[in-house]
Amino acid sequence: MAQRINKDNFEEKVLKSPLPVLVDFYSDSCIPCKQLSPVLGDIEDEREDTLSVYKVNVNYDMELAEKYDVMGVPALRLFVQGEVKAERAGAAGKADIEAWIDENLK
Repeated sequence: MAQRINKDNFEEKVLKSPLPVLVDFYSDSCIPCKQLSPVLGDIEDEREDTLSVYKVNVNYDMELAEKYDVMGVPALRLFVQGEVKAERAGAAGKADIEAWIDENLK
């Protein structure tokens, strides 16, 4: 399961990561967020050597949500070398998310 991070370790875990990073902005009360969680866990397990996956709770880290223009949850941001390479909103299946990741990491 993806580790929860916050503004205190976001720079170290995401912005300075040598690997691409998928960040899931979520809320505990969001049903689609809960449905997406195991999908992201599977992706994290299968790509552990090539992709990091973290979660940011928008209720506790509104500052990060605002900085990355999160208007609703779940919201995914794909970071490469500290910059947002791609973003998407809403829950999706594993195949769709993997295709989106692969397309944006070409």
